[in-house]
Amino acid sequence: MVSMNRVLADHTVLDEDDREWLTSLVREWHLLADMRFSDLVLWVPDEDENVFWVAAQQRPVTGPTALEDDVVGDEIRYEPDSLVTEAFMSREVSETSNNRLRAGIPVDVWAIPILRHGDVIGVVERHTNRMGVRAPGAMEDYYLEIADILTDMVHHADYPVSPASDPSMSPRVGDGLIYAGMDGAIKYASPNAVSAYRRLGMVGDLVGEDVHHPAPDSLRVSIFAVSPHGEGTFADHESEPSQSVFRTDIAGEYDLENDAGCIRARVLQLRKDGRQVGVLMLCRDITELRDRERELVTKDATIREIHHRVKNNLQTVAALLRLQARRTHSDEAKNALTDATNRVQSIAVVHEILSQSYDEEAEFDQVADKLLQMVGDVAAASGTVRAKREGSFGLVPAKVATSLSLILTELCQNAIEHGLATHSGNVFVRPQRNAAGDLVLDVVDEEEGLPEGFQMGATNSLGTSIVTTLVADLGGEFTLFNNADGPGATSRIVVPASTLSV
Repeated sequence: MVSMNRVLADHTVLDEDDREWLTSLVREWHLLADMRFSDLVLWVPDEDENVFWVAAQQRPVTGPTALEDDVVGDEIRYEPDSLVTEAFMSREVSETSNNRLRAGIPVDVWAIPILRHGDVIGVVERHTNRMGVRAPGAMEDYYLEIADILTDMVHHADYPVSPASDPSMSPRVGDGLIYAGMDGAIKYASPNAVSAYRRLGMVGDLVGEDVHHPAPDSLRVSIFAVSPHGEGTFADHESEPSQSVFRTDIAGEYDLENDAGCIRARVLQLRKDGRQVGVLMLCRDITELRDRERELVTKDATIREIHHRVKNNLQTVAALLRLQARRTHSDEAKNALTDATNRVQSIAVVHEILSQSYDEEAEFDQVADKLLQMVGDVAAASGTVRAKREGSFGLVPAKVATSLSLILTELCQNAIEHGLATHSGNVFVRPQRNAAGDLVLDVVDEEEGLPEGFQMGATNSLGTSIVTTLVADLGGEFTLFNNADGPGATSRIVVPASTLSV
C-alpha cells in the first residue's frame, strides 16, 4: 500500500509546512466523513498542474462506503472535465448533480479545493453513497448542517483546529455529540451525549440548555485541561471547579469530572466566512476507564509497598546473619554466614530498586552498581579490590532481576576469592546486548585464571552451583574460560531475549 508521505515526497512540490498541514488534516478529517456519511479522498497536485495524485482516503463509520477499492496512489492526467481539475482551477467547491454511478451505486461527488496562503494545496473529494442515505431526522439534519460548516472550514484551511486530538482517547462522533449556536443554546445532543451527562447527574434533555448557564451545586464538575505534550501524548492539569457542566468557551480537550462520573470532551469552534457560527462538542463517557486507572494506581502503590517491606525484612535477616557471624568462632562457619549475608543483601537491593519503580522492570545498572560496591567492600583476604562495570544491563523484568542479582554477586565473589586470592586488583563486569537481544554478561579477573584441567561439573563450589541452577532456571548458558589475551579468567552467562521480555 502506498503511503501518504511517499506520494507527497515523490509527486508534489509542496513545501514542508503545507505537507505537515495536509497530514494534520488527514488525522482529523474523520469528523467530516462521519458527519457527512461520505468517503473522503485527498488529491494533491503534481509538479505538472494537469496531474493529480491520491494521497489519502477515509471511509465513514456512520454509513456505507461509496468506494469499494483503495484508491491511494491513483492519478488523474490531463482530464479537464474531472471534478478535481475543475475545483483546482476554479478555486471553488464543485459538485455533480446527476448521481454518478460507481459499480452500479449512485454516488454524489463534491470536490473541495483547499485554499491556504493564497494557493490551492490540494482537493478533498467527497463521495456519498446515495443508496445509504439515511431517512431524514433531527440527527441527520444537524449532522449535515455541521458537515456543511466543516466543508467551508476545509475550503478556507480553517480545519483542522488546534490542539490536535489523541487517536487513542479523543471522543469521536459516535461517542456523543453536542451542537450549540452562537447564543449558547444547545440545538442538538445525541443520545450518547445525553447518557454521558446523565452519568454526571444531569436530569432531562440537553436540547435548549444554555452552555454558559451555571449548573446547580450538585452538578458542579472539576475540569482537567488535556494539552498535548509531543505527538499523541497528553497530560492532565487540574483547574478550579466549573460553574457549568459544559466547557465551550475555549477550543481544546477536557475531562469533566465529579463524584458521579467523568467525561472526556473535545470542543471545536465552528467558523464560516471567517466568523464563528457555533460550537461542536464531542464527548465520551470515560468513567469506567478512570476507575480502572485508579485501581491500577492503587495496585502499583501496593506492589511498591510490598517490595519496600520485603527489602526491610531482608535487611533485618542480613543484620541477624552478620551479628551471628561476629559471635561465631569457627572461621568456616563465619565465612558461610558472611556469604549468606551477601546473598540476602543482593536480593534486598533488587527489592529496594523495585520499590522506587512504577513498572515491573528494574533499571539493573543501579542494582549492579550497589552490588559491586557491596562486593568490593568485602574484598580479598588482603589487598584492595575494585569491581567496575563497563557497559549497561538496561531494563530487566522483576521476575529476572532477583536471580540476576544473585548470579552477579556469586560471580564477583568467586572472581575475588579464587581469581585474585590474596592479591589486589580489578574485577570487570561487562554487560551487553547482542544482535538477538540476549543479555551477555562477562565477569573478568586478570590474575590467577582457571587451574589446568578445570571442569565445571567436577567443582564442589556452592557459588558455582548456585549460578548454574539460577542460569538454568532463566533458560540461559553459563561458561567459564581463561582469558585468551592475557592472564585471568572470564565467567560468562547468556540470558535469552525471550526471558527478558516483560
